[in-house]
Amino acid sequence: MPNSTSDPDTPKADALKALLRQTALAEGFSDMGICRPDGRPELPERLAHFLSENRHGQMEWMAERSHWRADPAALWPEARSVIMLAELYTPDHDPLAVTQLPDKGAISVYAQGKDYHDLVKKRLKRVGRWLIDQVEGAQIKVFVDTAPVMEKPLAEAAGLGWQGKHTNLLSRRLGSWFFLGAIFTTIDLPKDAPESSHCGNCRACLDACPTKAFPAPYQLDARRCISYLTIEHKGPVDPELRPMLGNRIYGCDDCLAACPWNKFAQEASELRYHGPHRAPDLADLVQLDDPTFRERFSGSPIKRIGRDRLVRNVLYAIGNSGREDMRNLAQPLTSDPDPSVSDAARWALSRLR
Repeated sequence: MPNSTSDPDTPKADALKALLRQTALAEGFSDMGICRPDGRPELPERLAHFLSENRHGQMEWMAERSHWRADPAALWPEARSVIMLAELYTPDHDPLAVTQLPDKGAISVYAQGKDYHDLVKKRLKRVGRWLIDQVEGAQIKVFVDTAPVMEKPLAEAAGLGWQGKHTNLLSRRLGSWFFLGAIFTTIDLPKDAPESSHCGNCRACLDACPTKAFPAPYQLDARRCISYLTIEHKGPVDPELRPMLGNRIYGCDDCLAACPWNKFAQEASELRYHGPHRAPDLADLVQLDDPTFRERFSGSPIKRIGRDRLVRNVLYAIGNSGREDMRNLAQPLTSDPDPSVSDAARWALSRLR
């Protein structure tokens, strides 16, 4: 094994990269690419525009850490390479079928099983440990969607895919159903060529959005995005947008599911992503108190939004159901201690008269 990779063009560095890819795939990742930490020079301008338009909504942490998000190299100046890894969670069913079932709750595919943060991070750490064992003095840092790292632009720079018109990453080899993880390292590894867009004139994802959250192709206004509204947004949702949520109670898959590139999507190898939260009964969820909520969603990414926000979303879904027989489920919650829950209950009742 090489003792140094200071020159990324050496045969030893090429061999190390090949072994690294082999190790990553053996751990369960679906693809790998490598870029420089400063591989996206347009990031500061793109992020500044997004923030200046207030399209981040209540996600203040995006603005507070924008200096790191805009410049990945500033996050860890010693880093010489960013290893981007993709892990599939392709659904084994039609992800939009549940949106036609008014007594069920639609939960985004990625959140139907175990928390991807835990599963992906463990794989990243194993790959990272293998890497530092190969190079004396090497250091790494691993990130999975919890640090100020712009994973999608870095993955594009690393050749894993391109950000589609819905701003999510697409791959000609994988489709659109995959998680991203990053390993920053002090090792100077050979870099991959960036991927370019292959969306052409297609508008499928833009036209599929229930709330019209895309001001223009390749731009997202999070304040209208159902994923943001059901997960990140605190307090009552704008009454104008509530009918558009349908029965989506945690996230939204409409723009991903509409993409034609999914015809090339591969099966997910991690079955723990296909869990028990595919299409829960609204009648069960609306009656959850905090202890039962925590028990039911232990080990799930849904747990992080808390009982109040989930029940708020469930009440919006009940209000959109058109089912007058569900009025009795909303009535007791008009006096719920949480203002957003009681407000949602009253709104649901007003819709089911």
